[in-house]
Amino acid sequence: MKRFYKTVTTEPVDDGYALLLDGRPVKTPMRQPLVLPTLAMAQAVAAEWDGQGDEIVIASMPHTGFANAAIDQVAAQRQRFVDDIAAYGESDTLCYRADPGDPLAERQDKDWEPVLAWAENRYDIKLIRVAGIIHQPQSPHSLSRLRSPVEAMDPFALAAFSTLTSIGGSLVSSLALIEKAFDSETIWRAICLEELWQEELWGADGEALAARAHRRAAFDAAYHFCCSATG
Repeated sequence: MKRFYKTVTTEPVDDGYALLLDGRPVKTPMRQPLVLPTLAMAQAVAAEWDGQGDEIVIASMPHTGFANAAIDQVAAQRQRFVDDIAAYGESDTLCYRADPGDPLAERQDKDWEPVLAWAENRYDIKLIRVAGIIHQPQSPHSLSRLRSPVEAMDPFALAAFSTLTSIGGSLVSSLALIEKAFDSETIWRAICLEELWQEELWGADGEALAARAHRRAAFDAAYHFCCSATG
């Protein structure tokens, strides 16, 4: 699509901040007003529109995508999104380990235990670690406590947080990230641990590197959007 506007601005409105192109309000794909709850989020979305060249490349506008999803999809199906995200706590990647004595298990202990220990202390829970891939249910108390912060998120935070949990397969690491218990690089290495381990053993594959770079871009955008949801 050709760029059809010259100026991109934001304007305070009753519910937050509207995005304006040449002074005209932008609408979502479902024709709802594109109104962002915080100035930081509005500025991030506006920067994407302002940064477009002669052609508008939707794929280069992840913050706009999260905002559209929040307004058009999450707000109308909020409970389903909460349920889908909270379900990652039942089989969190960080709780499933290689067999004891395996060098990979030692790396998992080193990189994953601090994150799990943080969650256990933060939410007053005990998470069950498993050797292997056979599902081991977590306690209802632990699942309820991990679900609580997800329930508290607004549709904008949920839209991006859903991406974080799905990329890493981990509710715990995503909560640790948005609560700034660990920096994004530490959490990224944790959720890519097994992939990085295989590369150390057998070398890197070009397609795998490209796929991981794509996931990293989505991960970074989702994290930034989550942060902007609170200001």
